[in-house]
Amino acid sequence: MGRGKIAIKRIDNSTSRQVTFSKRRNGLLKKAKELAILCDAEVGVIIFSSTGRLYDFSSSSMKSVIERYRDAKGDSNLESSPASEIKFWQKESAILKRQLHNLQENHRQMMGEELSGLSVEDLQKLENQLELSLRGVRMKKDQMLVEEIQELYREGNLVHQENLDLHKKVNLMHQKNIELQKKVSEVEGVKSADKSSLLTNGLDMIRDNSSEHVHLQLSQPQHDETQAKAIQQSYFSFIA
Repeated sequence: MGRGKIAIKRIDNSTSRQVTFSKRRNGLLKKAKELAILCDAEVGVIIFSSTGRLYDFSSSSMKSVIERYRDAKGDSNLESSPASEIKFWQKESAILKRQLHNLQENHRQMMGEELSGLSVEDLQKLENQLELSLRGVRMKKDQMLVEEIQELYREGNLVHQENLDLHKKVNLMHQKNIELQKKVSEVEGVKSADKSSLLTNGLDMIRDNSSEHVHLQLSQPQHDETQAKAIQQSYFSFIA
């Protein structure tokens, strides 16, 4: 069931009016703090309850906020003249100086310095500001850590995939090396067989050549003796 809308008019019941005032007052002050921190704005909120009780919030100093408000409202009616321009810039310079002083003071207080002049309420406000700032810093730190972890996880997956690819390549090269060794062994076996056959054929040829040479040497003396007899017969025939 949805939340019903409240009519924007005075609440007659005093108890309901007080509860609504307390809730909306806290919400307004919380939004003012967030606006001052997130947007670096100078914010001042003043609230008076129906009983006359004061509730206020200022990002720097309520006095400086009120003075700046008065200066800004007074500058809207200035005439455009050299004297008015000088006065305007003098006021702006004074405002900037006050802002610088407030920022320096606020910075020192956030660093834990010069806290002696602050009341319990001021210290509570300072603590709330520091808690909000610390929460933002922690959120940013956690976000950066998560992003770094995700990036490392992604790089780890890439390295793992590269290792798998390299392992596959090594196995493929190992298989090719084994196949090449087998082919080399087969070629060396064929060469050994060819050398054995060549040696056998060479020995056979040497044996055949040796037998023919011996046969020629044995037949050569017979040929020389016949030739000598033929020459001798021709010589005797010529003498007769």
